[in-house]
Amino acid sequence: MNKLSCFKTYDVRGVVGTEIDEVIAYRIGRAFAQHLGAGRIVVGSDARLSGESLKKALAEGLMDAGADVIDIGLSGTEEMYFASFFLGMDGGIEVTASHNPIEYNGFKFIGPDARPFGLADEFSAVRKLVETAAFRKVERKGTLSTASILTSYIDHLLRLVDCKRFRPLRLITDSGNGAAGHVVDALEERFKALSVPVDFVKINHEPDGNFPNGVPNPLLPERRAVTSRAVRDHRADMGIAWDGDFDRCFLYDEHGEFVSGYFVSGILAAHFLEKHPSEKIVHDSRLYWNTLDIIRNAKGVPVMSRTGHVFFKDTMRRQDAIYGGEISAHHYFRNFAHCDSGMIPWLLVAEHLSTTGKTLSELVSSRAALFTCSEEVNFEVHDPAGVMACVCETYKAGAKKIDHTDGLGIEFEQWRFSLRLSNTESLLRLNIEARADAKLVAEKLLEIGNLIQKLSELDEKQLTSVRRP
Repeated sequence: MNKLSCFKTYDVRGVVGTEIDEVIAYRIGRAFAQHLGAGRIVVGSDARLSGESLKKALAEGLMDAGADVIDIGLSGTEEMYFASFFLGMDGGIEVTASHNPIEYNGFKFIGPDARPFGLADEFSAVRKLVETAAFRKVERKGTLSTASILTSYIDHLLRLVDCKRFRPLRLITDSGNGAAGHVVDALEERFKALSVPVDFVKINHEPDGNFPNGVPNPLLPERRAVTSRAVRDHRADMGIAWDGDFDRCFLYDEHGEFVSGYFVSGILAAHFLEKHPSEKIVHDSRLYWNTLDIIRNAKGVPVMSRTGHVFFKDTMRRQDAIYGGEISAHHYFRNFAHCDSGMIPWLLVAEHLSTTGKTLSELVSSRAALFTCSEEVNFEVHDPAGVMACVCETYKAGAKKIDHTDGLGIEFEQWRFSLRLSNTESLLRLNIEARADAKLVAEKLLEIGNLIQKLSELDEKQLTSVRRP
């Protein structure tokens, strides 16, 4: 088998039928179990139409490598994470392509104790096994069983919030016809049993891999209108939308305005440090001035991480941090095996709204008055490293700080920017933030955007010439 294009930085994603099929799924299962020497593996799949057939082939590969497989059925990625550490599994795989277009699918991996898989040489070793099919013979074929972990998972979620502190709230939940709906239903049922005064208004609720309302990706502005309108129409206190495997949640304030993950991370950092002073908080390398200010004022300890769930989880574990947040709406929790969750964040924000008596717009506006940021802007370029080097050469004069934790970060007195290559797509991503100056953010976004577009038109020799002092 030739080199596979579906293997990304730390997970697998590709077009079904051309980049990913049942043969590749089988080999991935066989390679994963062989590499781990695993005895027990949990698998799940989201609502995508190809999920069940790919999961079946994956399970066959795992069993042929001698692993016993537990299938938790239709699930979000975090349910697979939970099943892994709750059931004491040797590893786990979720069949999902998250927010990618409808023709895509893929696989997310974890190792023993829900630890991140894909660091160092692990992921490349599995890829090599998949491509070469150098599989060992095993003495016994593994078994396949099914399990429901939903009740225990809901128990765990509700141990992380104080339901007794909730005031009456009306929440819009937009599952995007992905996998989140059954968890919302289970939480609603539990809230009723506990007399928690939360009213759910559900839209795009039923799982449907045809995605009749569009692929669930609330980071796309065109996907936000329905949730926003529902918040206003129902006079809700907050809107919540998820991507396909609901490991990310996106919030809307009581006016239906989309809330950047930049500010959600700040709210959650403040919430944790109020209860647990002096704890470590892991923050994003792309935009962080707001979060850094909140952490330091609350006497917490800030720790920067490279972007991406594998890197964040590794940093969370090494630092034993209580919480970590990415602007892309991935939020990580020590009490969730340092994994990311799309359910815990909105539960904590709902508790925070209840205890502070403030609206979500009030919480956000007070911070936006101090720090302003752009949304992430993506560029297709043929030589990302060369373009980044030229941008660095252009802006290094007068910079207070130049950081290469993840791509390029350059900081000035009143503004800073981050430029990095995506871990999952062939895109160069730009983020800009400033101190209380939206006009400056807009100016710099246009300025750097124009420079990147100009540089993207140059060949390698011309780029080398530009960045030569």
